[in-house]
Order: sequence, then C-alpha cells, then structure tokens
Amino acid sequence: MWSAATALALSLAGLTATPASATDVNNVKNAGYESGLTNWTCTAGSGTTVSSPVHGGSSALKATPAGQDNAQCTQSVAVKPNSTYTLSAWVQGGYSYLGVTGTGTTDVSTWTPDSSSWKQLSTTFTTGSSTTSVTVYTHGWYGQAAYYADDVSVYGPDGGGGGDPAPTVPSTPSGLSVSGTTSSSVALSWSAVSGATGYNVYRGGTKVTAVTGTSATITGLSASTSYSFQVTATNSAGESAKSAAVTGTTTSGSTGGGGGNLPKHAVTGYWQNFNNGATVQKISDVPSAYDIIAVAFADATSTPGAVSFNLDSAGLGGYTVDQFKADIKAKQAAGKKVVVSIGGQNGTVSINDSTSAANFANSVYSLMQTYGFDGVDIDLENGLNATYMTQALRSLSSKAGSSLIITMAPQTIDMQSTSNSYFQTALNVKDILTVVNMQYYNSGSMLGCDGKVYSQGSVDFLTALACIQLEGGLSPSQVGLGLPASTSGAGSGYVSPTVVNNALDCLAKGTGCGSFKPSKTYPDLRGAMTWSTNWDAASGNAWSNSVGAHVHGMP
Repeated sequence: MWSAATALALSLAGLTATPASATDVNNVKNAGYESGLTNWTCTAGSGTTVSSPVHGGSSALKATPAGQDNAQCTQSVAVKPNSTYTLSAWVQGGYSYLGVTGTGTTDVSTWTPDSSSWKQLSTTFTTGSSTTSVTVYTHGWYGQAAYYADDVSVYGPDGGGGGDPAPTVPSTPSGLSVSGTTSSSVALSWSAVSGATGYNVYRGGTKVTAVTGTSATITGLSASTSYSFQVTATNSAGESAKSAAVTGTTTSGSTGGGGGNLPKHAVTGYWQNFNNGATVQKISDVPSAYDIIAVAFADATSTPGAVSFNLDSAGLGGYTVDQFKADIKAKQAAGKKVVVSIGGQNGTVSINDSTSAANFANSVYSLMQTYGFDGVDIDLENGLNATYMTQALRSLSSKAGSSLIITMAPQTIDMQSTSNSYFQTALNVKDILTVVNMQYYNSGSMLGCDGKVYSQGSVDFLTALACIQLEGGLSPSQVGLGLPASTSGAGSGYVSPTVVNNALDCLAKGTGCGSFKPSKTYPDLRGAMTWSTNWDAASGNAWSNSVGAHVHGMP
C-alpha cells in the first residue's frame, strides 16, 4: 500500500530551497486558511479549518483520511513558464504529504511520518516552457490520523496570484530543551519560528546538523558527558542569531533490555500455527539455527485486551497440545526461547485503557504458564496505543520477572520516527525489551536516517532504516533485521541471504555496505529475523543455514 505514496518522495530526496529574489512572491491564495477553505478543494469532505493547532495566524487546515480516502486538498496556482519555485508548508499530526503536479517538467513531492509538533516540508520545482498553472496538494494516508497544514507557499516569480512578500531573516528560536538522552545521543526540541525553512543545531559553538523540523537527535557522543547546544533558524534570507544554550548529559551507557541468557547475536523465526501452503512443522522440527521461536499467533477474545491461543492440531497433522508443550520444553533445554506472538496481518488486539492493558498482561501471563512460553512478541500491524501497551508490558514484566522475553516486529512505517506509537513503546520499555525485528518487506520505498529515500530489497534499505532505530535510542543489542525466508513468505521485499549478511556486516563492522555507510559501527547488533521457519523449510532451510551461521559467527 505504501509503495505508491512513497515512490512520490523519490524525486525529492536531497532537494533544498532556492534563494528567493527580491521580486519573488507567494503565489498561493489563502495560504494560511484564514478564509476557511476558499481556493482549496478537499476530497470526500475530508477538510475543515480549525483555530488550534495553528502555525501562523488564527486558522489551519485539518484533513481527516478515511479507509478509502487520503484527505487530499488541492489548489490551482498561477505560475510563469520556465521558472523555478520553492514549495513549502508546515504540517503536524498524521502522515503528511506535500506536492505539485502539472509542472510541465518533473512533478515533485515530499512527506513526513506523523509529527507531534509543526514541521516544515519543502522542495523545489521548475515549470515548463508553456506552463502557466500548477496544482499544489497536501494529503495524509488512508485510515491514518488527521493531519494539519498551514502557511503553504509557492515562492517564485509572480504568476498572477497570491502576492505575499519574500521571506525575511527569521527570529531566534526559543524553547530549546533536552527531550531525551542515551549513552551516545541527546535529543533536542524547540519552538517553531514563523518564516523559517530550516534550523541549524550547534554543539559547543560548532554546527553539527541541519534539520527542517523542530527537533533533532545528536548522536556519536560519549557516555556520562555533558554537552552544550544551541539552535538557529534559517530561510532563503539568512540565519538567525543562536538561541540560549542548553546542556544535555548522556547516560552512563547501560544498554537496558531483558530476556535472560540469550546469545549476544540471535536469530528469530516465526512458526506458523496454521497451514497456508508452507511446510507444516512441529516445534521440534524448527532448526537449531533459530534462537527465538515466535509462535504465530495468539487471538483476541471478547474481553477487551485479552488474548488466547489454540493449537491448530487438525491443520498441523494431528499435532497435540501435549506434544507442543513437550517440544517447547525441549527447545528451552537446548538454550532456545519460545514466545507467543500477538497480532499478525489480521490481528486486531486493542489495548487503549488501563483495563484492557491489565487484561492483556493477565492473559499473556496465563498463556506463559499454560504452554511454557518465555515471553511475548508484539506484531500488531493495525496500530497500538503507546501509553497503554507500555502499561501492559510493564505489568506483564512484574509478573514474569527478569527472564521475560519481549520482542517486536513493527512494519517499516512504524519506525520512521521516534514520535510513532510503536517506536515510543519500544523506547518506553527499553529496560525490559529484548529485540525489535522490524519487517523490511511489504512496504515499498522508505526514508533512511540520512533523509534519503531507499528502495525495498537492497542493502541500503536495510542499513539506512536500521540506522533510524540505532540513532533513535534503541541499543544495538535490541535491533534485528526482519526479512522473508523466501519469495513466498511475503508479497515483496525478499532479498537473498547474501544481502542480509552484507547488511549485518555493514552495520556491525562497516564492511559489505552499499551507497549508504553508517556514521559508526554497531558490533553488538542483535541479529536477524525471518517470516517464517515454515517458508524457510519449504526452501530447504536456505535462509537459516546461511543467515543463521553468519549471525552466530559475528564477533
């Protein structure tokens, strides 16, 4: 589903705003929605104007996607032929897209994952020799949260509409604060500055990064060390003065994480409690290359938040519950872990209040006692509430103790930003979290930690997206690469075991990289995951034989 939308971002990666001339104007009409939706058209009645939150003035656009509508709002903007324009807008809320069509040359767009504060999107385009009008649009994504947009601009030669003046040097940012720390990073946030198109972050007086939003995470720092930070606002007219300084102190270097006596580098495999054409297995059939076996899946019950597990004995050739339990014990005796997975593609477990959180913890703990599971895997692909999932996992931890295994398998889109609920949950339970095995498949193209767009199925896709988690606060020992075991295991995203191994080496040792090279190596990287042990078996265990041996051979 994401491939079509994210493909729009491919042409935008790396574009920066072109300096405005003295005669440039904003050609957008009703750019700040101060006149309601005048000049704007939104699909399926998805748009309205609100008085809060706003970026500038007294109004902003709120557009709410539905299951079959992405809440696209458009305006026809008059432009001059053979001219270069800078398109920008401030957005907040759900996944937000900004773009332009009908340029006569290359249509462009940009986007951002969900954001809890105002963030500016910006790109440039050039009109064709006969282009006098283009269509500017914003949109969200199907079934996702509402997005907000404000202060849309198409700066360039006057095409006959709009007429806002070119920007002036922005004012100095305020509200700079430290929003989080790890042993090697400091996360910063600040208030948006009207008219700014970007921000520069300084450490000890030296510029260390430039961003378009109102937050940044500075990485590569030493543990237990204090650093001074300032930020400036920028646009095509220049750079503001530096803000007041704040001090951020990194932590002592504790990596957190739970899960008892797992090996330093581990392989996770999902075991199918159903027959979908892959090789039917008993737990005892799972190769020894797998250190964590995730039993897929537990199901929701009629009690909010609660789950149950029922062995598909008939579908698995008469596999009995007693055999299943005995096989789990045998795997554990061999040093393996077996967890019950919650969710999957069709799973709809909802945990959105304290009662459902308690029900979840109690039911999972009951399954652990009944079947001997070592813990739980969170594989919810239909959204989760960070506050109450955190509450549920901490409650489960208090029952199960320090040996509890907690794994997660978010989709790529779930880990694009630390503001996403899945990412927040992982960080909230970092001290008891074992590993996050993000699914690098069925996603289409995605943004890497360097802001560039990478295509699914490459070494760069694996390494640049893993980098987001590694720089966003997870310990390297809590990061694994999740891939299909064969082309039958997923709709898209399969890569050969060699590509998986190269990505592991790139992240852990700095070798085998593609065009993206991480700024540092992560020798404690946990390992890899696959869907599924059954599809692996159907391919002669080619995936686990190669990737398993490689992971266990990592230093």
